[in-house]
Amino acid sequence: MAAKRRSGPRKTSIKRYAGAAGGWGSLVGIGKVALGESTAGGADLPVRQLLRQNKTGGFMCVSCAWPKPAKPRPAEFCENGAKATAWDLTPRRCTPEFFASHTVTELLGWSDHDLEHAGRLTHPLRYDAKTDTYLPCAWRDAFAEIGAELKALAPTSVVFYASGRASLETSYMYALMARMYGSQNLADSSNMCHESTSVGLRQSIGSPVGTVLLEDFQATDCLIFFGQNVGSNSPRMLHDLQAAARRGVPIITFNPLKERGLQRFINPQSPFQMLTGVATAISSQYHQVKAGGDIAVIAGLCKWLIESDDAARAAGRPAVLDHAFIDEHTQGFDAFAAFCRQTAWADIEAGSGLARSDIEMAAAAYAAAKAAIAVYGMGLTQHRLGVQNVHMVCNLLLLKGNIGRPGAGACPVRGHSNVQGQRTVGITERPELAPLDRLAAQYGFEPPREKGMATVEACEGILSGEVKGFIGLGGNFVRAAPDSGRLEPAWRRLRLTVQIATKLNRSHLVNGAVAYLLPCLSRIEADVQASGPQTVSVEDSISCIHASFGERAPASDYLLSEPAIVAAIAKAALPPNPKLDWDAWVGDYGQVRDAIEATYPQWFGRFNQRFRQPGGFYRGNKARLRDFSEAAGGKANFLVPSALSATGFADEADVFRLMTLRSNDQFNTTIYGYEDRFRGVSGTRDVLFMNAADRDHLGLSEGQIIGLCTVASDGHDRRMGGLRVTTYDIPRGCLGTYYPECNVLMPLAHHALESLTPAAKAIPVRIIT
Repeated sequence: MAAKRRSGPRKTSIKRYAGAAGGWGSLVGIGKVALGESTAGGADLPVRQLLRQNKTGGFMCVSCAWPKPAKPRPAEFCENGAKATAWDLTPRRCTPEFFASHTVTELLGWSDHDLEHAGRLTHPLRYDAKTDTYLPCAWRDAFAEIGAELKALAPTSVVFYASGRASLETSYMYALMARMYGSQNLADSSNMCHESTSVGLRQSIGSPVGTVLLEDFQATDCLIFFGQNVGSNSPRMLHDLQAAARRGVPIITFNPLKERGLQRFINPQSPFQMLTGVATAISSQYHQVKAGGDIAVIAGLCKWLIESDDAARAAGRPAVLDHAFIDEHTQGFDAFAAFCRQTAWADIEAGSGLARSDIEMAAAAYAAAKAAIAVYGMGLTQHRLGVQNVHMVCNLLLLKGNIGRPGAGACPVRGHSNVQGQRTVGITERPELAPLDRLAAQYGFEPPREKGMATVEACEGILSGEVKGFIGLGGNFVRAAPDSGRLEPAWRRLRLTVQIATKLNRSHLVNGAVAYLLPCLSRIEADVQASGPQTVSVEDSISCIHASFGERAPASDYLLSEPAIVAAIAKAALPPNPKLDWDAWVGDYGQVRDAIEATYPQWFGRFNQRFRQPGGFYRGNKARLRDFSEAAGGKANFLVPSALSATGFADEADVFRLMTLRSNDQFNTTIYGYEDRFRGVSGTRDVLFMNAADRDHLGLSEGQIIGLCTVASDGHDRRMGGLRVTTYDIPRGCLGTYYPECNVLMPLAHHALESLTPAAKAIPVRIIT
């Protein structure tokens, strides 16, 4: 089907949504996207593929990374996962004829939705500056020129970026290619969202990933949520939360917005709930903390626990804290306890925006639980003190020994489907996190030993001119990165840009002097190589490795698999290596898995034999076993925060904390439509959510069109206009608007200390009229 641009104005509506998460609203949301991406009359709805999604012998969802159970439900997909599948399996095609009809300059004026709605890319393309269009080219010519350009560039001037959708096999090959080329600039999407987790958890407990398994949700006595929107970002978790809520487990939520998925849920797979409309209440307590106020909240929780323990022990009552665990497995408790005792409740209330009584109520529920899980998302990681937010979550868990026991632990909820896995197999800019000596022996080369560029550093290098080339393995880097108003003009000064993708996005339209767009297979499509149909693997949020097998006919006969593209670039750019046969790897991905096992034997023993088992195989986590030997000092660390506010900037008059938000009709930068059902917004994304008291204080009216400007002292003017004032239940002093459109407001320097994660959940802005 030929691609067409959706034209004409959309009907805009903003009104309160009273429904629950899930239910008929979820089915209608799936239906709109699925029907919109099907052939006329709905004849091509991807029902068979949806029934294979997240199943043994099927494919792993290309959307979120929530775990896949060994015993799946009849429909093991959520609204967003179904949309992602329909989006990939669209019959629309973005052909050379499409590009002949639209210049790149014209396409830059299209919305994110319309660009991807053009359909699946079908041919390898090279940008032609004379006509300002993409022209089809032969694969061999593309690889030859890309190889020649890479050979002409200094390896340290080239960035190898990876999004979270690439398989473990592709990610391993990609990281190896970059290091053999001489570059450690392995930036990835984890840098943009959960790098604060990788740094913070490692410092606190020695593990860079979470410590819970899916079975822990069945054994827990308490769940505490911080900054995570389950209803939009990981809806399949709602099944586990519903089961916990029904057995009386307290679910305590700290989040600036009242996200519907953490309020109530109607299970679409429950005939009773669907027929009656009776929803399950999820959170037993819901506290709307100020953006950036989580350090203060957790300090209050810990203060109550420590002081209650002091009183209990003085009176001869049972201790509140797990002193045996603290004494045996931790260090730094005395300093942290002193910090909590000395911190005044007035400061905690001011920093969090919550009343002392609410924090104490939550602390009492946590104290009463034998086993508790702390779940968190980017509401914690994307702050200037995001790493310290993660430290505080660990401090809270350590006080009660809630690491390394059934039903307890830290549960960071990752975004993209293999974003955690690609780090596991070597995509990292930090040399100390990759087994460089083992790689050197395994493949007979000397890997680079210096630190490479993470996402923010890559952007800085592009702005300064230090970066000359960029290879993108999926993703939408230019759109997802901060400071987009400054980054896009600098991007055009690059010598080489190569994008490996399934669909068109804005990053493909901001090009270097030599620019290629290379279309690849989707994970849902059949990947047939020399040895027959291939299976790939991914890692979920809880470190389980799953097989993924595509069977759908490819969108075009010209598509190559991601491993085939990576191998072809490697062969064009690198000298032959007698210890590595790229063609053999492409012909049989099992050989890549054997190589992964040889590089990472501690995690991937018998990789090829185990990865197809139902529920995947768990690659292990020392902290889950209460082995904290990889943390500094060989024990879990209580770490004292440097401030109660994670924002990193002082409050000023009329300066707001802007939070970037996703709608429930998008995943990362992919915009499926213009329906944010849970927030009652339809037909537009140009809204600014604000508190009624703040609106009145500034003399604004509902629906008024205003703008925002960033408060920064770096001399750059960052503005965004055309936003509709929309009154919403949000803490005073906080604002919310949609990502990625608002990235123009986020300074590149506004990132988490240590992890460099862009601090997108509290950007200092003023309202302009």
